Amino acid sequence: MDALFVLLSFGVFAVCVLLVLLTGAETYRAQTDRDQKSWEWRTGAQYVAAKLRHGDEAGAVSFSGGDGTKWYNTLNLKETYDGEEYVTAIYYYDGYIRELFTVEGGVYAPEDGEPVLEAGGLRFSWDGKLVEVLCTDAGGETSRSFLSLRSGEGADA
Repeated sequence: MDALFVLLSFGVFAVCVLLVLLTGAETYRAQTDRDQKSWEWRTGAQYVAAKLRHGDEAGAVSFSGGDGTKWYNTLNLKETYDGEEYVTAIYYYDGYIRELFTVEGGVYAPEDGEPVLEAGGLRFSWDGKLVEVLCTDAGGETSRSFLSLRSGEGADA
């Protein structure tokens, strides 16, 4: 009878440990999924914000493409190296946010840009004070960011 009680107690203990482990594993999986979705949702807009802040100099920020009135498809950041003007173009094409570093005025195809982040879309708006960035992640969630240019001159459309 003593052995049966010990065996039964061990069985109950084993079942309880198994239930705790399964519950913990499910909680961990749910937390990991939530963190991954959050990362995907925010990363595109944060990437664009970091690039815009880095390139925020007087006359260096411009936009192109799109309907030409409110929404633009490409953010252009101008830089000068050894007296030559270069542009970093940030845009969406074929499922990715892309970045292309090229000579200003150079001709390039959309697929020439380096894929940076998988996404569902990217658009820019400039109202004279704020840059609005709409970034859609690969899952279809859209994040909206508003950024103020600090260079004093603003952007060109």
